[in-house]
Amino acid sequence: MRRMTWISIGAVIVMLGAGACGTESSSAVCDSLAQVQQTADQIKNANVSENGLSQLKTDLQALQTSLQRLKTDAKTQFSTQLSTVQTAADQFKASIASAKTTPSAATFGNVRTATAGLAASLQQLGASMSGTC
Repeated sequence: MRRMTWISIGAVIVMLGAGACGTESSSAVCDSLAQVQQTADQIKNANVSENGLSQLKTDLQALQTSLQRLKTDAKTQFSTQLSTVQTAADQFKASIASAKTTPSAATFGNVRTATAGLAASLQQLGASMSGTC
C-alpha cells in the first residue's frame, strides 16, 4: 500500500508537467509550478523508514512555501485548485503530526490517505495549469 502511495505521487509529478512556459507573462507562474513539482518530488522520494516522519514534515513545510508562492504568482487564475491543494496539504500535515505523536497502524493509514488526497489535488492543479506551462 505504501508503495502505491509513492507511485501515485510520482504520477502526480509527471501530470504536473514538465516543459517551458508559453509566454513571459506566465513565467512566474511556471517557475512557481516548477518549485511545487520539485518539492512534490522530494516528498515522493522521502524514505520514512530511514528518515522518519520529520523529513516528511520538513518537505511539507517546503511544499506549503512553494504553494504560497504559486498562489501569489497565479493570483486568482487557479485559486479554486490551489485552495483544494492547500486543504489537502493541511490534512497531510495534520496526519503527519498525529502519526508522530501517536504512531500506530491507524495513524500511518491516515498519512497514506492524506498523501493520496494531496496527490489527487496536485494532479487536478497540474491538469488545470497544463495550458499555461
